[in-house]
Amino acid sequence: MIKISNLSKAFGDQLLFKDLTFNVNKRERVGLVGRNGHGKTTLFRLILGEIEPDGGAITIPKKYVVAHLDQDIRFTRETVLSEASLALPKQSRDQLWKAEKILFGLGFTADDMQRPPGVFSGGYQVRLNLAKVLISEPDLLLLDEPTNYLDVVSIRWLSRFLREWPSELLLITHDRSFMDGVVTHTVGIHRQRARKIEGGTRKLYDQILKEEEIYEKTRINDEKKRAEVERFIEKFRAQKKVASLVQSRVKMLAKHQPMEKLDRIKTLDFAFNNASFPSKVMMKVEDVSFAYEPGRPVITGFDLEICHRDRICIMGQNGKGKSTLLRLLAGDLRPQEGRISRHPRLQTGFFAQTNVDTLYRHNTVIEEIMSADNSCLNQKARDIAGSMMFEGDHALKTVSILSGGEKSRLMLGKILVSPCNLLLLDEPTNHLDLDSCDSLLAAIDAFDGAVVIVTHNELFLRSLANRFIVFDRGRVLDYRQSYQEFLDEIGWELDETLRQKEASEKTTRRTPVVDRKTIRQARAKIIQERSRIVGPLEKRIKNLETHIEHLETEAAEVITALEAASLAGDGDAIARHSRRNEQITAEIDTAFEALETANKAFEEAAREFDAKLDELSNDTS
Repeated sequence: MIKISNLSKAFGDQLLFKDLTFNVNKRERVGLVGRNGHGKTTLFRLILGEIEPDGGAITIPKKYVVAHLDQDIRFTRETVLSEASLALPKQSRDQLWKAEKILFGLGFTADDMQRPPGVFSGGYQVRLNLAKVLISEPDLLLLDEPTNYLDVVSIRWLSRFLREWPSELLLITHDRSFMDGVVTHTVGIHRQRARKIEGGTRKLYDQILKEEEIYEKTRINDEKKRAEVERFIEKFRAQKKVASLVQSRVKMLAKHQPMEKLDRIKTLDFAFNNASFPSKVMMKVEDVSFAYEPGRPVITGFDLEICHRDRICIMGQNGKGKSTLLRLLAGDLRPQEGRISRHPRLQTGFFAQTNVDTLYRHNTVIEEIMSADNSCLNQKARDIAGSMMFEGDHALKTVSILSGGEKSRLMLGKILVSPCNLLLLDEPTNHLDLDSCDSLLAAIDAFDGAVVIVTHNELFLRSLANRFIVFDRGRVLDYRQSYQEFLDEIGWELDETLRQKEASEKTTRRTPVVDRKTIRQARAKIIQERSRIVGPLEKRIKNLETHIEHLETEAAEVITALEAASLAGDGDAIARHSRRNEQITAEIDTAFEALETANKAFEEAAREFDAKLDELSNDTS
């Protein structure tokens, strides 16, 4: 395990985190989440010792091996298999099958094993680096966006592989489905500190949201009370009869500092500029074929009709033609056979990672956005730049100094300013954080046009698409059911092959037959016990919230009565209402403390019973 204690790090005047504290315990698989620029990759570099913290410490046991996915490409062996085998632990140097198993899972074929690493694309070279990390069997595995160069089949294999990872894991990924399918715990870098929970991303974000809602309610209540006290001091400062009460209020204000308002956290704000479309059919693809080399067709005899409001996901293994098809639809490539007919009112917005090369390096962010639409004025360009997290002077950065992720955001910004009714998006979620992926998904869903997207993100595949173009088994399939139905009815060829191969490699062992009646009884017992424990906590939370509302209402009435008594010069009434005001203030404070305690008890109890139900489900699967 490793221990991170009171860690702080800043670059110039940008503070990434302070007092960052959490542990990665034995056999925990921890997902690390946070907005872009909040320090996730920096934390990895600190753990690896590549940079030094400004404060705090990272404690790593002796002889504890930490490995990470290196984006640098450095190969020394003549073949893929011999290069990968370099990473085998000393005790496993003769077990080449371990290297082969991982290489197959990541999409390498039997023929690829004897090919030189240098002949592969950059994406496959990164895969080879990933394979070497997995083969090395370290004590702690650091993976920063491992799915960026993987297709959906390899991602599914990697998810299964990491669920069985016997040691510790720290994972950064923009793919929520992948992360939630792998991790046992989630750590969020939020407001410069770490928050760790057992479970996936949704539980973490729900907990943060609830805690910040309670904080904000408490802050507003505290603000009201301070205003009431300040008003009381101002009104009664000159009256000797209540001088002691005034002085006690002054001391109370000095002792209790006001709670700070939470800063708004920047996030991407997608809203595509929809151009109206007068017809149903936008584009027809008829018997289209395309090849980069003679005799090696990528697409053969392909037909497709794109209609208004279509949501089409293109999916399959890398190198099979997905991006080529999107470029044909965008008009970047011309079909060698067949034809593509476009409606005269069709306006497309095309996003591809390779299109960053079209950015003019000397332009500022604003100038580049304005270049996408002649009617775009400076203020509109600034607004769109701000929505892409280029606020203030950041919008004046030149393209030449932007990171890869910033260039991708700028490309999205150029699409946002351009009126369109058909979006063609090639892996748009790379370089986005989880929250930005959610924003993009919502914007695509709200777009009143058609969308064709190449993606390996299963959250998008499950929640967005109403049609699929599937590259698999040497064919291109137009599938019109849900993604889950595709998996159930057809499935991936390589997915099934790998599953059978892994099953044959495992030692055959008998598993006890699960008695369904017993399982149902056990589940019912857990649910009944959950209701018995959690139910009263839910009721107490509701009662406390109602009680606080009543107290706040009474507090307002008492202040009004106190003001009236002051105007009338009624000393007895002033004293009586002042005492009651103090009592109510104390009761509200006590109620908020009780509410916070009840909320924590509810979350812990709910988490415990959810874990029991999950364990029961795993036992039956």
